[in-house]
Amino acid sequence: MNISFLHDLLNTVMKRQPGTGPRRREGGADHTQLRALCDRLLASDGEASSIALARQALDLYDQLDGTGRARFFGALARHYGPDRDTIRECYTRYTKDPNSDTARALFHACEPPRQELLRRLNLAHGGTYDLVRMRADLQPLLGDNRELKAVDGDFVHLFSSWFNRGFLVLRRVDWNTPAAILEKIIRYEAVHEIRDWDDLQRRLKPGDRRCFAFFHPAIGDEPLIFVEVALTRGIPRGIQPILEGHAAGFADPSQADTAAFFGISNCQAGLQRISFGNFLIKQVVQELKRELPQLKRFVTLSPVPGFARWLDAVRGDPGSIPDRESRDTLALLDQPGWPQDADKAERLRETIMPLAARYLLEEKDRRGRPADPVARFHLRNGARLHRINWLGDRSAKGMRQALGLMVNYLYVVDEIESNHERHVAEGTVVSSAEVRKLARAARGVARIEESK
Repeated sequence: MNISFLHDLLNTVMKRQPGTGPRRREGGADHTQLRALCDRLLASDGEASSIALARQALDLYDQLDGTGRARFFGALARHYGPDRDTIRECYTRYTKDPNSDTARALFHACEPPRQELLRRLNLAHGGTYDLVRMRADLQPLLGDNRELKAVDGDFVHLFSSWFNRGFLVLRRVDWNTPAAILEKIIRYEAVHEIRDWDDLQRRLKPGDRRCFAFFHPAIGDEPLIFVEVALTRGIPRGIQPILEGHAAGFADPSQADTAAFFGISNCQAGLQRISFGNFLIKQVVQELKRELPQLKRFVTLSPVPGFARWLDAVRGDPGSIPDRESRDTLALLDQPGWPQDADKAERLRETIMPLAARYLLEEKDRRGRPADPVARFHLRNGARLHRINWLGDRSAKGMRQALGLMVNYLYVVDEIESNHERHVAEGTVVSSAEVRKLARAARGVARIEESK
């Protein structure tokens, strides 16, 4: 079946439903009109009128241009925040007579009116997704603006409840999934680009592939996050064979002994800081164990997006790599085509692999967490840092971000909770003996005292 026309067809026939949102028409609206509608919505005491006002307000927001939206967010910060005098009064009453009534009054005084405004906007049909998109518009404006960050915190507070695990629905995505959802999978893939429908077919249709996504009833067929899985024999070392569709060499999934998670993509910019990935991986592991009980290993084949930037900083510090031979070897990175030169690639492998282990095991960000964001995600979820793979991703993106390195994080079902607790409580990076040995070898290459 030729389905290359589906993308254009979908844009023509898709009707507005929860999760699709209206087609935005920027311009022609004034943020002061929107604020007046919001005031009326907060003052409304009827359900039907509140629903109608909420829909009008959200539609009016969609008509604002970028400047109008920025001014509206400023109004949310300045005019819909908590009243300080009321907070002081309630706090004084509580300190004089601490009881459930004065505590409740203090709690309500501290809650900004904009939280109630957001709840009422959510009454509109499709309102939840409209608010998710509204927060996506807010993200680029935050910077160091404390007032706007307070507004963003209110979104996070509410979304944490609205999108908690009890409301999420896990669905398998395959080649028979409605085309409207498949089109979104193509659009939202953030790790390894899906170039076209034929590329998507290679990801979904073979018997050794699986894809699962979380959905939320309030936003319909709009995925929140999805994970792509390859069923393989043994732990894969490189991504290109998987993306090209011949990694496992078999179509019968009963022959697989390993499930490799090779792509996890968050779909909604407006849901940043709302965690879904840990729930998704754990539930997918359970789904795969039920379907394919012979599976022995659950691993990732993950990028290392921060490594190349970190190594550039290390190379830029003359005192970090005192060994002349190591400096000369790393200089080969500046020569085009080094991955195709077997001798140069081998010399670089012997120097870079220990540094990569050092980076993943010991390098921290300002909050004391693993510096690499992907490592941070999987280690916090209870995975073990199992193996570093040389030239596992030869794509332009993989070479630019990590000099081609990829990592296998291993999820051992019986260890997930204990690994998670050790990492959160003590900062422990649970790793294999192989990775620890590599990290020890880095001491002979580099002298790195602080985060680069």
